[in-house]
Amino acid sequence: MGTAVGGGRAVPRYVQIADEIVQQIRAGVLKPGDMVPSESELVERYGVSGGTIRKAMVEVRASGLVETRHGKGSIVKDRPPVRLRSSDRFRASHRRGGKAAYLAESEQAGAKPDVSLLYRGTLEAPAEIAERLDVEIGAQVLARRRLYFRNGTPVETATSYLPWDVAKDIPELHADNPGPGGIYARLEDHGHVFAEFVETLQARLATKAEASELALSPGAPVVHLIRNAVTEEGRVVEVCDTLMAADQFVFQYRIPAAD
Repeated sequence: MGTAVGGGRAVPRYVQIADEIVQQIRAGVLKPGDMVPSESELVERYGVSGGTIRKAMVEVRASGLVETRHGKGSIVKDRPPVRLRSSDRFRASHRRGGKAAYLAESEQAGAKPDVSLLYRGTLEAPAEIAERLDVEIGAQVLARRRLYFRNGTPVETATSYLPWDVAKDIPELHADNPGPGGIYARLEDHGHVFAEFVETLQARLATKAEASELALSPGAPVVHLIRNAVTEEGRVVEVCDTLMAADQFVFQYRIPAAD
């Protein structure tokens, strides 16, 4: 019982099984926190081999709806995606209201955010960061690395790099918590008015270390985003290197049609 015919082409049996499990999750038959039936249970239910079930579960995990825990099996995730709106998540009004971008976008999704500071201190600028900041490779920069949580689950890591001549005179940037509105609010407080934020994104698979840090299944998809914060004078005063669990975020951009 290897394939079924539908719409004029053969559909592999493992794909059919995977689609059925995914539909059960989406329909709420399998709810967040529920265990996906074990391999032996699925073999008995569908009358197929263990190999077919294992291939089906690869497809199910690729959907981003379940996570695999060693020794426990696959569990339905309780991780609705955050929708990122590039047209409003960096609005100055959010910062004036004391909300950094992550807090603002999490609240819009009805989620409970939290942030853990992993590192704060000086580093020698790596080549790509130095180029973006227009400083010499190896020049001293201030780095702030954070791990972001939503509803208790890690969803994103972000490292901010700031030129030392900018950061050295802003004491809040050297504290664990930079204060209401985050890093960008403190930069604005010291006269760095933003003109734009320029982001580049790349989708790829997580490394073993990245998957562990974000509590993902091995080889899960992630989005690597790097952002330049550009002032009205045209200077990049911060580069943010971010890694996000791909199943957690939906990117929505507004693109003007006029010149």
